[in-house]
Amino acid sequence: MRRFLRPGHDPVRERLKRDLFQFNKTVEHGFPHQPSALGYSPFLHLMAIGTRSGAIKLYGAPGVEFMGLHEENNTVMQIHFIPDQCQLVTLLDDNSLHLWSLKQHSGASELREEHRFTLKGPPGSPPSATQITAVLPHSSREVLYLGTESGNIFVVELPSFRVLEDRTITAEAVLQRVPEDYCNRRSCELVEALREHPKNPDQILIGYSRGLIILWDLQNNKVTHHFLGSQQLENLYWQRDGSKFISCHYDGSYTQWPVSSDNRQPEPLENLVPYGPFPCKAISKIYWQTTKNGLPYIIFQGGMPRASYGDRHSISVVHGSQQTAFDFTSRVIDFFIIFSSEPTAEFDDPSAMVVLAEEELVVIDLKTAGWPAVHPPYLASLHCSAITCSHHVSNIPLKLWERIISAGSKQNIHYSNMPWPIDGGTNIAPDPPQRDLLLTGHEDGTVRFWDASGVCLHLLYKLSTVRVFLTDADPNDNMNTLGEDEWPPLRKVGTFDPYSDDPRLGIQKIYLCKYSGYLAVAGTAGQVLVMELNDEDAEHVVDHAEADLLQDQEGYRWKGHEKLKTRDGPVRFEAGFQPFVLVQCQPPAVVTSLALHSEWKLVAFGTSHGFGLFDHQQKRLVFVKCTLHPSDQLALEGPLSRVKSLKKSLRQSFRRIRRSRVSSRKRRGGSGNASEVQEANAKFDQDTLQEMELAPVQRKIEARSAEDSFTGFVRTLYFADTFLRDSSRHCPSLWAGTNGGTVYAFCLRVPPAERRMDEPVRAEQAKEIQLMHRAPVVGILVLDGRSTPLPEPLEVAHDLSKSPDMQGSHQLLVVSEEQFKVFTLPKVSSKLKLKLTALEGCRVRKVTVANFGSCKTDDYSENDLAVLTNLGDIQIISLPFLKLQIRYPCIRKEDVSGIASCVFTKYGQGFYLISPSEFERFSLSTKWLVEPRCVVDMPEVTSNNHVHNKSGMENAVRKSRSSGNYGEDERKSGRLMEHALLNDEKVLKEIQSTLEGGR
Repeated sequence: MRRFLRPGHDPVRERLKRDLFQFNKTVEHGFPHQPSALGYSPFLHLMAIGTRSGAIKLYGAPGVEFMGLHEENNTVMQIHFIPDQCQLVTLLDDNSLHLWSLKQHSGASELREEHRFTLKGPPGSPPSATQITAVLPHSSREVLYLGTESGNIFVVELPSFRVLEDRTITAEAVLQRVPEDYCNRRSCELVEALREHPKNPDQILIGYSRGLIILWDLQNNKVTHHFLGSQQLENLYWQRDGSKFISCHYDGSYTQWPVSSDNRQPEPLENLVPYGPFPCKAISKIYWQTTKNGLPYIIFQGGMPRASYGDRHSISVVHGSQQTAFDFTSRVIDFFIIFSSEPTAEFDDPSAMVVLAEEELVVIDLKTAGWPAVHPPYLASLHCSAITCSHHVSNIPLKLWERIISAGSKQNIHYSNMPWPIDGGTNIAPDPPQRDLLLTGHEDGTVRFWDASGVCLHLLYKLSTVRVFLTDADPNDNMNTLGEDEWPPLRKVGTFDPYSDDPRLGIQKIYLCKYSGYLAVAGTAGQVLVMELNDEDAEHVVDHAEADLLQDQEGYRWKGHEKLKTRDGPVRFEAGFQPFVLVQCQPPAVVTSLALHSEWKLVAFGTSHGFGLFDHQQKRLVFVKCTLHPSDQLALEGPLSRVKSLKKSLRQSFRRIRRSRVSSRKRRGGSGNASEVQEANAKFDQDTLQEMELAPVQRKIEARSAEDSFTGFVRTLYFADTFLRDSSRHCPSLWAGTNGGTVYAFCLRVPPAERRMDEPVRAEQAKEIQLMHRAPVVGILVLDGRSTPLPEPLEVAHDLSKSPDMQGSHQLLVVSEEQFKVFTLPKVSSKLKLKLTALEGCRVRKVTVANFGSCKTDDYSENDLAVLTNLGDIQIISLPFLKLQIRYPCIRKEDVSGIASCVFTKYGQGFYLISPSEFERFSLSTKWLVEPRCVVDMPEVTSNNHVHNKSGMENAVRKSRSSGNYGEDERKSGRLMEHALLNDEKVLKEIQSTLEGGR
């Protein structure tokens, strides 16, 4: 009866669990999914990106990151920073405005939402009357000007969002000062742009969509100048001295307008269609930047000829005789220019252009000849080619780290050397305790190496496997080559390229040995490449070997894709990881499992047909094992085949239902014969149940049939030096687990180092275990005499791990989708098991061994299993007793791709894809936590601004007193004054000194 009793509550263990385990989602790596808006503060040097899901993310210097989420989950349409403040305003597609502030808490800054507001019109007015189209935060920091579809401009007070109705600029008031012939010909329509005069804050430039532009005097509430454009307006931009401004239009033209001191009707100085005379796309945004040498930078988005380049996403930069149209592979959301923001500066002197495209962020260095791109330290386009797999390696040795960085630096020679221009805030997070790599495999046959040590996921090196194979595209093709006379002067920029030359190139499995520098990658068409790190470019022949996993069995015919064709003769490779041998599986099915043992110089690989072992030192196939069931024809169709056997899947479903009904009838039939026994035991059971707590009810799990599809699918491979034949001698071994619940074990004879090249590696099958429930085997692990997992290859040789205990008996842990089972070795007798599916109703999707250290003391750590289930929960299970320690909800159970993409680290962290372009990072450990911790300090503001702010406050108080709502408005203005004073550094110092004196 003891096995039904739950273990008692152990307070010591509960305290230890609190010191070991803690779940946190820490940071999002990569590029925001579906960005929709961009903002920049030249005062704070911070950039903000809004998304269609309502997220807002702020970025500054590397490591400075903030994130907020609107409760409404609506699309962020516009982002505007309040001048000289740690505040910004967002406009959503539901016409709501939101005020966000950066405030310090516990020594670090946090992004918080302060207020929200929706502009409402008079009763009975149409929605267009208050639909916001343009937002202008005034330099006084007191008000926002809101342009609408109706042509009216509303003024709202900050931070209260109170509408100042007496200061509304109506379309009717504007039209009174415009010539009658223009009024009769055109109405104002919606407000397209609002721009404050750079030298006179009492004037704002208002642009209406039909082409009318006016300069409005805020003090006297009147039009001082009007500019009559003949084309539909897109945007406006002031020149630095305020003497001229630029308007850009729907027909692909831009116009330069003078602003005279008198009230004469201004005529345009210049009207130009840069890519005319044929019809062109709209220029949606423009900058005119002055320089010391007199030649301005004219930078604009769009304007390309419609007929030939209507599908291009471009931004053109013109500087004297230099002109380049930067061509982006995805739609441009917005862009801004980083230039001198000092009020005393005479010229703009632009330094960089920052472009937010739909799939990546691109920064162009405008100071360096040729205008090269800047390598971004964050916001990497992870999905430049679709991610197909990922692999994490912890605690990389310094020598390997430096060699990878060196190889990557040779690839980045075309990037600019300028420092990252968005450098606001200060990163105060501690330095990462170790060097970690995240490797991502991609659909185009590349593997990217990311620095995953800290908050910023930074690309170190990119490896391409394409050169080994013959594809339609030549890798030497240069997409950026232009003829001398080509017009428009397009230049492709960015790394996002979703198109793959051949889907068979896709990387499916990666295994890196951090001690030896060997790397194995396997792909969609059965290709397995073994590589080693070379610091120099090299040209050599890649050796080929074939592994026939069907072993010439009759009756099988592969219906999937063909294998990739390889290049004959020597192939030239860049410095970095260079392949020296290719193993081609036959049939060329997707490689489903991969293991590398760099000490024994062996690589194991598995597909849906079987698995094999290859000696990459002698470049010789050791053995292959076919795991295909005779009835499993689906495994021969391949992943790229359009044929799907609907009949077979339906037939299997009906068989399961029939088996279930038969077994239930058998149970009901057998229960009638045992009625007397039941009556005899009833009283005993009743008395016992009152004195004990029952174990949870177990679900009935139907055993799977051997005829189910993909039973031969090899899910996991594992190398171990353990006792397989008898308890006196240990030997190298290879373990393989299949989708049908079968575990194969092979004894390996690896010759000693002095005879390694002379004698072949030999293998002999020693064990075959068939799990009764036939659930897929997702993990295999051997525990040594101390119940500790065996160390990695070469880990002991580098003094980074204790030698395994070979005196005590070893144990084998087999993890299937439904249960965990411990066997003794070498007899393989069942010792212990945990039925996860029967107890919890979930299935194992990912499992790994993680080391958890105590946050209270450095002397204690333990190895546990980190398990991800199909419900998105993460469970931590102790070793070797298989006790559930804690459970955390992590991923939505509907997010199948997120669960499939999850990868655990060796020290209790993990990554999973929350979108095609973003990894969510989480931690299960109290000790290992990587999260942003940063401070944004309020830069000093000039005294003139303080005077301006103060007088504005006094005016606000005076106006509110003259209105009826004196008490409420006085309280609001009092809070405004208090907020302004507390932001004054001198006032804070005086308060502090007063308090210290009183003390």
